[in-house]
Amino acid sequence: MAFTANDVVPFTQARANLSDLAEQAKAGAEKIITKNGQSYVALIDADRLDYYHRLERERIHLLLLDDARRGLEDIAAGRVREADAAIAKLQQRRKAPKKSRG
Repeated sequence: MAFTANDVVPFTQARANLSDLAEQAKAGAEKIITKNGQSYVALIDADRLDYYHRLERERIHLLLLDDARRGLEDIAAGRVREADAAIAKLQQRRKAPKKSRG
């Protein structure tokens, strides 16, 4: 969604016109509220926020499915390790001193 100059509202103006801005958001506008000249919060319709959250959950599920697919491909190709050995190796890496970048 493209924003216009009317969609960016200073905090003090938003406080004074919150009811009007809420009605605009309910009608589909998304408002960026600024504070000290920097973006601060957004005002959007609650249904649209729910939609954004559903999209994010779906994206996470797709990423998990992709990870599972790659894991199954690794198993089929024989790229496997014992879990205890792999965890021990990761723990050793974390404890190893960091090399300095001189």
